[in-house]
Amino acid sequence: MNFDDQLAELERGAHEVLLKADLVRKVARGKPLRVKAGFDPTAPDLHLGHTVLLNKMRQFQQLGHEVIFLIGDFTGLIGDPSGRNQTRPALTPEEVQANARTYERQVFKILDPERTRVDFNSRWLSPMHAADFVRLAAHYTVARMLERDDFAKRYKGGQPIAIHEFLYPLAQGYDSVALEADVELGGTDQKFNLLVGRQLQSDYGQEPQVVITMPLLEGTDGINKMSKSLGNYIGIAEPPGDMFGKVMSISDELMWRYFELLSFRPLGEITDLKRAAGEGRNPRDIKIELARELAARFHGAAEAQRAERDFLARVSDRAVPADLPPRLLQVNAAGITLPALLKAAGLAASTSEATRKIGENAVRIDGERVSDRTLVLRAGADHVLQIGSKRFARVKLEPEG
Repeated sequence: MNFDDQLAELERGAHEVLLKADLVRKVARGKPLRVKAGFDPTAPDLHLGHTVLLNKMRQFQQLGHEVIFLIGDFTGLIGDPSGRNQTRPALTPEEVQANARTYERQVFKILDPERTRVDFNSRWLSPMHAADFVRLAAHYTVARMLERDDFAKRYKGGQPIAIHEFLYPLAQGYDSVALEADVELGGTDQKFNLLVGRQLQSDYGQEPQVVITMPLLEGTDGINKMSKSLGNYIGIAEPPGDMFGKVMSISDELMWRYFELLSFRPLGEITDLKRAAGEGRNPRDIKIELARELAARFHGAAEAQRAERDFLARVSDRAVPADLPPRLLQVNAAGITLPALLKAAGLAASTSEATRKIGENAVRIDGERVSDRTLVLRAGADHVLQIGSKRFARVKLEPEG
């Protein structure tokens, strides 16, 4: 891969590169870069949102660079305040260690274990004494900390900010000093922490790292950041059939974002798929290719093929009345809740009846049973709705206006 193609691949899907000139200079040296991404083990399982960073690490790895999967077993005890409107509850050391062990097993579904360094930031942070942390804290001011958006909002709103929360970005920034990182990857919500790393490296006499922020992947609801607590996640350890079905449930519009951030296909192939969709190819068939790729990555090709067959059997014309006409429904930018959609599609006399049917596990979307009464569906997708064994409706959701 030539120099320009390397840069294009490394910038693929990135929200921001700080500073791009630094990245160009570092890559041009022709020496392997040390690339780190940190993950606090705050939950036992990883989901597809986490893999956005892992995929970027894999790209660096394939271009011959050294990648460090850093488990924040020390910073996990502090709790990352990023994006929080209140202090995050602390985890016990036992919870952190248990979650860390599952992370180690899961990341090698994407990264090459022979070319991946797994490290723990407790290795250099735990031995630090109180005086060391005082000296570290002297590198940053309270005024600079309060420039951080979430801290600023909490301060102005009278919400408490615990002193230990100021230590989190300092500790994460010191990770870059300890590892002498050339590049650090993180979500857009991590930008402040990553820039602290740049400053601390400069203060400690090191060349500042390049910061690459990646978008926060929307969950299956198409709006919120993928999160287990919101129930809009696709776990990489989920059964292949569940994973396949959840990928198929995303909107056609969101599918392209998933392709860019999650697929290992070259960008040129994705462009070709977009062109084919614009020329009349069924978006569902393209989405099947994405679902198949992701299921195969985490469960193997045979399981992915089985999940695809099962999915198609549930939603094929053999299972759905062949003469079922599509019903066009316009929805606004906020989308439509599942109970309201069932009513609008003529499958329920009222939203209360629809809600009751959902609670009875009698509702399916595209063959997948749905139990979330708060599920919101958005424009840009076709769905087969089903209540019970005999009541079906096809709906095509289109934006208002």
